[in-house]
Amino acid sequence: MNNHARSFWRPPTLSMRWWPVFLRNLLVWRKLAIPSLVGNIAEPLMWLVAFGYGMGALVGQVNLATPQGSMAVPYILFLASGSICMSAMNAATFEALYSAFSRMHVQKTWDGIMNAPVGLDDVLLAEMLWAAFKALFTVTAILGVMLALGISHSPKLLLAWPILLGVGITFSCIALIFNALAKGYDFFTYYFTLFLTPMMFLSGVFFPREQLPGLVREVSAWLPLTNAVELVRPLFMDRWPEHAAQHALVLLAYTVASFWIALALTRKRFAR
Repeated sequence: MNNHARSFWRPPTLSMRWWPVFLRNLLVWRKLAIPSLVGNIAEPLMWLVAFGYGMGALVGQVNLATPQGSMAVPYILFLASGSICMSAMNAATFEALYSAFSRMHVQKTWDGIMNAPVGLDDVLLAEMLWAAFKALFTVTAILGVMLALGISHSPKLLLAWPILLGVGITFSCIALIFNALAKGYDFFTYYFTLFLTPMMFLSGVFFPREQLPGLVREVSAWLPLTNAVELVRPLFMDRWPEHAAQHALVLLAYTVASFWIALALTRKRFAR
């Protein structure tokens, strides 16, 4: 690897100059906050109503394996605790793909920002944190609806809030890799079709992972959405998650590696 190529992979150079970029995105978004909120929460709530109440009436309860033995959980509670993680994933992903790509490539907003004393590293950090904030805003609204429906009243759900922020950060970092590689919006279809959609069905959102074949279950245990669900689901049931440190470390590893890769690829793109 030559020196020019190595420079793309140098450690991030970060400062507080990401904050004005974050505020710029916030000010623009405020004009469309209500339509954006409706769009972000409508789909997960439809999943919850259709599957939680519709299929839940047929399924009834789901048996979950715990260290203390099998535990019967209402399907609506099982689904809600997984779909909230899926919502954080989708909200962060959409923002870090479509909106970030628009600002980077179509509108050339990043170029305009970098005419000020703001580096590309800070712009990418601001985009990552902004996407995570959008995810947190979305899941907060969905959690409010779930509480209003009486799905869960566990006080441990207060801990789910920072965890879901971390989930948003993780998936925004992963999405920014594909943002750096994309030539157009159509490219994102590969990411959704080949990565996100299979992960939704393999991570225990809609049914227990114990139903999966052995090898598939072992692979799914290392998916970021699986580890997010394993952290959040017990909190809905007023229990502490098992192996919380392991799940948190997996998400942290995805976050650090993905941000570094996304930064290197973005640097390479802007060097052309």
